[in-house]
Amino acid sequence: MSPRAVRILREVRLIAAEDTRHTRQLLSYFDIHTPLTSYYEHNKLSKLDVILTALGQGDVAVVSDAGTPAINDPGYELVKAALEMQYTVSPVPGPSAPVAALAVSGLPTDSFLYLGYLPRKTSERKELFEKVGSLPYTLIFLESPHRVLDSLADMRTYLGDRQVAAARELTKLYEQVVRGSISQVSEHFNQNEPRGEFVLVLAGQISNPGDNDWTEEHLLEAIQHSRQDDRPASEIAAELAQRSGWPRRKIYKLLLDLK
Repeated sequence: MSPRAVRILREVRLIAAEDTRHTRQLLSYFDIHTPLTSYYEHNKLSKLDVILTALGQGDVAVVSDAGTPAINDPGYELVKAALEMQYTVSPVPGPSAPVAALAVSGLPTDSFLYLGYLPRKTSERKELFEKVGSLPYTLIFLESPHRVLDSLADMRTYLGDRQVAAARELTKLYEQVVRGSISQVSEHFNQNEPRGEFVLVLAGQISNPGDNDWTEEHLLEAIQHSRQDDRPASEIAAELAQRSGWPRRKIYKLLLDLK
């Protein structure tokens, strides 16, 4: 907590909190007695009028539980509505897990793409990875602990065994960053139960595909997985060639041999 944040929370008329229980503990620690109202994912639209009415009488602060308001946390709709009513909206910055993870990832930070939480289903993750797989930017995703291994497996299948940093519980007591290839990081969390919310920072597509060629074992895994598709072998071979760095003809032959 910055001194500015403590001052703001003392001075506003109302605090809209994602989790009033956690925020009340924070306020108690700093001896702050500002009134609280809940503002979370399932009431963020119904609470708009209440908060905007309070805003008409004085300043309101928006606090999220363990992130940044409006960044994968409630806040966007309220900011939009307040701006439309000509109110001033000011950020009071604090820790932001995606940016913190990027900074310590060891991967390029000059250009990156933040994509929020990964989809829950493999088919949806595949669709997303196919859209962004050829981009040169460092990719940043959020993931829950009980899906992180499945997501890492899909990353390896559809994007290759790229470098990744898996950061969890950033700026908290049990902060940890595991770096390496996707297969190495997956092996670590196969042996050590994943806990806490994750930020996955993934290397972008390398301009020289030869530097990121898949192993034969990885290629065969992807070919086996692709047999679930109804697409022609030539189309699958072209796609895997682009992603893996292997010759299209070689992949096409492997596909036919397996079939």
